[in-house]
Amino acid sequence: MLHIYRQITALERCAPVVITQKRENAERYPFAPVYIVPKPAAHFLRRFWFRQVRDTPWQISDAELRALVRLLNETRARLLHIYFGQIAVHLLPLIRTWGNPSIVSFHGADVMVDMNKAAYRTATLKMLDAVKLVLVRSESLRCALIDLGCEPEKIEIQRTGIPLEEFSFRERAAPKNGEWRFVQAGRLIEKKGLPVTLRAFEVFVRQYPNARLTIAGEGPLLGELETLARELKIRVSFTGFISQDRLREIYYRSHIFLHPSQTGRDGNQEGIPNSMLEAMATGLPVFATEHG
Repeated sequence: MLHIYRQITALERCAPVVITQKRENAERYPFAPVYIVPKPAAHFLRRFWFRQVRDTPWQISDAELRALVRLLNETRARLLHIYFGQIAVHLLPLIRTWGNPSIVSFHGADVMVDMNKAAYRTATLKMLDAVKLVLVRSESLRCALIDLGCEPEKIEIQRTGIPLEEFSFRERAAPKNGEWRFVQAGRLIEKKGLPVTLRAFEVFVRQYPNARLTIAGEGPLLGELETLARELKIRVSFTGFISQDRLREIYYRSHIFLHPSQTGRDGNQEGIPNSMLEAMATGLPVFATEHG
C-alpha cells in the first residue's frame, strides 16, 4: 500500500527492515531489505479451523513463530511495528515471545470489523495489552479504541501525511459553461460511499448537463457501479487502477473532489483517505462526510 511505502522510505533516524508474506510490484515500490516469510502449506486449513469451526481469529503456528523470531534476531531488530490491528492479533504469540517492544498501527477497518464477536474482541484486547504503543490515524479511531477497552495513555495519533513536493498547490476557479469536473479516487468498496457519489452527481447534472465525473480506482464494486451509472443515465469515467502521475493530472483537471465515506455493513470504516489528502494538497475543494 502506497501510504505504508511512504512511511517506511521517509524514516531517517532508523534503518527499517520489512518482513512480509509476499511481495508485489517491486519495480513500482523499490526497497531493501525485504524478507519473505511465506504462508505455510497448511495455512488455509489452519485459518479455516480457527475462523469457520471455532469462530475465533487465527494466530500464527509454532513454525511461523520460530521463523519470525529467528529473523528478528538475525536482523538485530529493536522494535517491531505491525501494520493493522487484525495482523497484530494473528501475531500475538510473536509479540509475547519476542523480547523487544512491539507497536501496532490501526487504519480504520481493523478497529471495528468483527468486534461484535466476543472472541475477536477478547483477542484484540489481549493484543492491545501486550503491545507497548498503539498508533491511530485520527481522533475518531482513538475514541473507538478507547471504547473497545484500550488504555487511553497507550494511544498516540500518528498524522500520516503525504509528500507535498509531489502535489503542488494550484488555484481553482469555476468553469465556463458549467463544465464542472468531479473526481473520486480509491478502492471501489462499500465504505467509500460511491453509490452516494453517483446519485448526487445525477442530481447535479440536471442543472449542469456538461459536468463530468471520474472514478479512479479498482475494486469488487466496479460492475455494480457501472450498472448504477447506466441506470441513472450519467456519464462517468471509470479509469481502473492508474499511476500516481495520471491521478495527479486528473486532480489538476478537476474542480471538486468527492469522498462520501460511510461505515460498511461489516463495520469497516475509514481512517483518513490518502487520496483526499492528496487532492487537498493540490488545491481541490473536498466534499466529504464527517467520518474517520
